[in-house]
Amino acid sequence: QLQASGGGLVQPGGSLRLSCEASGITFNYYTIGWFRQAPGKEREWVSHITSVNSTLYADSVSGRFTISRNNAMNTVFLQTNDLKYEDTAVYYCAADIVVLRPSETFEYGYWGQGTLVTVSS
Repeated sequence: QLQASGGGLVQPGGSLRLSCEASGITFNYYTIGWFRQAPGKEREWVSHITSVNSTLYADSVSGRFTISRNNAMNTVFLQTNDLKYEDTAVYYCAADIVVLRPSETFEYGYWGQGTLVTVSS
C-alpha cells in the first residue's frame, strides 16, 4: 500500500516536495518509481530509486527533480524545483522488488492513488 501526498498549486519556478509512504511491505527491498499523467496524455515515468539508492531521471526533469528515500520512515521523496507549466499532472508512486525496466508501468505491482501538481500563474 502506497500513499502519495504533497501535491498542490504552485507558480512557475516554484517547488513542491512529494512524498510516497509505504505500508505493509518490506520497504527497503523495493524499487520506488514516480510517474505522472497529464490530462489527455499517457502516464509517463519521471524517476526511480532502487533499494541500493541508485537513481535515474527522465530528461524532462533531470536537474530540477531529486528523488530520495528514508527507509526508517518507509518513505520516498520527490523534490520538484523550478516547476514548469508542463509539469502539471497527477503524480503517482509505484513499487516492486524486481524491476528490470524501471520506466515501464507494468514492472510495478503496487501503486499509490496519486497527488495532483498544478503549475499555474
